[in-house]
Amino acid sequence: MALADMEHAASGCRDSGFPFSEIIELNVGGQVYVTRHKTLIAVPDSLLWNMFSKKSPKELARDSKGRFFLDRDGFLFRYILDYLRDLNLVLPDYFPEKSRLQREADFFLLRDLAKRLNPRVSKDNSINEEISQSDTEDGAQCCSSGEPLRALSASGAMRSPSLDPRKSGYITIGYRGSYTIGRDIQTDAKFRRVARITVCGKTSLAKEVFGDTLNESRDPDRPPERYTSRYYLKYNFLEQAFDKLTEAGFHMVACSSTGTCAYTSNDPNEDKIWTSYTEYVFCRE
Repeated sequence: MALADMEHAASGCRDSGFPFSEIIELNVGGQVYVTRHKTLIAVPDSLLWNMFSKKSPKELARDSKGRFFLDRDGFLFRYILDYLRDLNLVLPDYFPEKSRLQREADFFLLRDLAKRLNPRVSKDNSINEEISQSDTEDGAQCCSSGEPLRALSASGAMRSPSLDPRKSGYITIGYRGSYTIGRDIQTDAKFRRVARITVCGKTSLAKEVFGDTLNESRDPDRPPERYTSRYYLKYNFLEQAFDKLTEAGFHMVACSSTGTCAYTSNDPNEDKIWTSYTEYVFCRE
């Protein structure tokens, strides 16, 4: 009876102006977060404030396990949540996702955060203001007087190293393929590519180079300054990966390959299947 009375009282409390529990579970783009209700409503008039103070739980989308669902970038939402906890945010020294995080801040109507993420904002706040490559490409560059900088000619000097935010490092591209060679008297060969190109290296570098073409599903929570060997690309053309690396200032410094041969049957005159695994090491100094 006492338990039933407590449940009835809690239900009545929710119905009388407290529809949400103190602890909220969220599913943001497949990533699960657990936080307090007061954290989500920390910024008045924000999107989350409207969702969790102006609406009832029945009006919000949920996943199959009853968590409140948001169809946004699950990796970047951790920084949104960090900001809501104390209205302050400190990003890693090198954070190439700043322009995307600013877009998320705009979506969640966190105007102060979006303003501080703007690359032209003053460095007096706690957010690291190192401008990423994507930020410089998204906005026009301006000099101290406010006038646009003149574009360099094709033969002009390279950017000053002090203005170039790109970090040095290595990225290794792995590729596994196979092909079939017919009998010795035949000259034709059938090639088949395995649709997976792996990416190994520092997380921040991999995301900077490959962007949205990088599949992070096998290692979604890796911090920007950690290393991973579980990423792979959403396409299967090595030349496309090489073009991306070249555009980002990388050059190949080494490669290695191994191969094996097997027969399709016990008859040595039948087709031979060759499989190979190759790694290409790229460096940016």
